[in-house]
Amino acid sequence: MMFQCHVCGSKESNTTYVTEVFRIGDKFYLVENILAKVCANCGEEVFSREATENIRAMLYGEGEPS
Repeated sequence: MMFQCHVCGSKESNTTYVTEVFRIGDKFYLVENILAKVCANCGEEVFSREATENIRAMLYGEGEPS
């Protein structure tokens, strides 16, 4: 699948591990080492569907960190 940034339209990206902070209600959760495509132009991070589902399950207590 070809990458195209939904923010700036660039087609160039790098795949790397990122750290992201998620807010659920009034709590913040730091999640490290998330594999993501990062736009080479604007830095927008895009997570795969699998990564997104794993993060959701972990943050809502349905899974364990891997």
